[in-house]
This record gives sequence, C-alpha cells and structure tokens, in this order.
Amino acid sequence: MIELFKGFNPVIQSLIATTFTWFMTAFGAAMVFFAKELNQKLFDTMLGFAGGIMISVSYFSLLAPAIDMSKGSAIPSWVPVTVGFLLGGFFLWVIDKILPHLNPSCPPEKSEGIKTPWQRNTLLILAITLHNIPEGLAVGVAFGAVAAGFAKANLISAVLLSFGLGLQNFPEGMAVSVPLRFDGMSRRRSFFFGQLSGIVEPMAAVIGALAVSLMQSMQPYALGFAAGAMIYIVIEEIIPGAQRCQNSDLATIGAMLGFAVMMVMEVALG
Repeated sequence: MIELFKGFNPVIQSLIATTFTWFMTAFGAAMVFFAKELNQKLFDTMLGFAGGIMISVSYFSLLAPAIDMSKGSAIPSWVPVTVGFLLGGFFLWVIDKILPHLNPSCPPEKSEGIKTPWQRNTLLILAITLHNIPEGLAVGVAFGAVAAGFAKANLISAVLLSFGLGLQNFPEGMAVSVPLRFDGMSRRRSFFFGQLSGIVEPMAAVIGALAVSLMQSMQPYALGFAAGAMIYIVIEEIIPGAQRCQNSDLATIGAMLGFAVMMVMEVALG
C-alpha cells in the first residue's frame, strides 16, 4: 500500500489518503441501507473506539514527531508544539461557537453555535463536517512533513495516520445517515448526506499539505495545531456523545481498544 503513495507530491498523496477516509465515511453512511434500528450499545462502543484512535494518532503521528522536529532550534522544543496545540483547540472552540451544529446524541434544543431556524438534519450534517476538518488537516500536514524531509516524519506513519482516521470515520458516517433515516428522510438521501459530511477532508488535507510545504519552519506548529483540534473534538463531542446513553463502560472499553490498536500499529510498523 505504501508504494501507492511514492512518487507523488504531498498534495496528491494527501488527496489519495483522504479519498480513503472519505470512502470509510461513505461506508459507514451506507449502513443506513441495512440497519432497521440503531444498536445504541454497539454505536457507543464504536464512538469510543473512534475517540481512542483520534487520541492515539494525535500523539504518535502528530505531537511526538513535532517535538522531535523542534529539537535543536533556538527556542525550547516544547514551545512550538504547545503553541500549535493550544491554537488548534482555540480554533475549534471558535468554530464551535459560530457554526450551527448538533451532536447526533442531543435533542434539537441542545444545538450549538449561532442560533438559526435550520432543521435538525442540517445541524447533524454540520456537526460531523466540523469533526472532519481537523482530520483532513492532520493528514495533509503529515504528508507535507514527509516531503520536507524531517527525520522523524516518514511515509509509513502518514499512511497509518490516514488508515486510523479512516477507521474512525466509519461510525461517524453512521452518526449522520442513521439519525437522518430515523427522522423520516429516505435511505438514499440519508446516505448521500452522510457521505457528504466527509468530503471536507480532502479539501482540508490540501490546505494542510500546502501550508507546511510552503512554510517548513511552521511544521511543528502545524502538527501541534492538528493534534489540538482533534483532541478538542474528542473531549467536546465524541466521548461525551458516546456516554450520554449510560453506556460509559462500553464507550471506555472502545476508546481503550482504539488507542491500543493505533499504538500497536505505530510502534510495530511506523
């Protein structure tokens, strides 16, 4: 699979990788054709698994390489990563307050962002779209760092990052399409809007790849930024959403398994 990425510039590599992550979103959304009802316990476990994966890739694929890149510079190595990490969280916090959206597990009156007359369906789609922005950025930044030739950034880790994010996109696709179906939308339209929520990832990936390719000194900041944005999403949305239906044990087990799976892949292969 690694051979597929060799010989391309980081923008094309990012597009290939995020095509896979989008496909996994579409695959999850396609479950609307088969699911007659939502198995809440399984869904919460999968959401926890997705959160665990995001935490794991935030450290192993983003923060750890960023710290190594910062060593030997005129400023302490922890400064660029910390600044980028906090800026990533702040960026998502601002977007969270502005963009109208609704967590799939919340009632309509719990919508966040600027108040609008938009329907619950639109708010659900925007919520998962918001989740996918930092994921796309992370993929683009990872491939951009590889192209820049940093010793601690390698193609295998960038591909593993994409693979891990693709795995966690499966339940996110379900999180859009299945509730839309239960709200009365047709299966085809539910699938269409479910997969559409993942289309933002290739766009964000291109931005991330171009940014670090043009401003190589900013790469530790960019990696930290992507990690901070993803951790914000996990803490703000994914883990609380997985535990709202009193399946906290299953959600926690799922998160532990998700983290462990990505840790093993990173250490054994990366």
